[in-house]
Amino acid sequence: MNAATGPHHFAPLFRTGQVVATPGALYVLEQASVNPMDLLARHVFGDWGDLCGEDKEANDQAVAHGGRILSSYDLGNGAAATKCWVITEADRSSTTFLLPREY
Repeated sequence: MNAATGPHHFAPLFRTGQVVATPGALYVLEQASVNPMDLLARHVFGDWGDLCGEDKEANDQAVAHGGRILSSYDLGNGAAATKCWVITEADRSSTTFLLPREY
């Protein structure tokens, strides 16, 4: 999480545009009993999920200077883990929930 999302930061870091989801993403979210709005909130407040430090830094730069923003959230555990990606386009026109295999 970046410095701007500390305990006193309550505003989203960027616009989401139109929010859409693939059928596959909706299915795995439902199976995991995860509310997509919870993941969307994490995404817009700078909790990038399960990314390496370099990718988190790239997101921080994208927020500051424009660019595509990708978050990855682990919906399971162990070898059967399922990830859901949340991607906001660089022009902030849309945000999409999708599975990595759907990219």
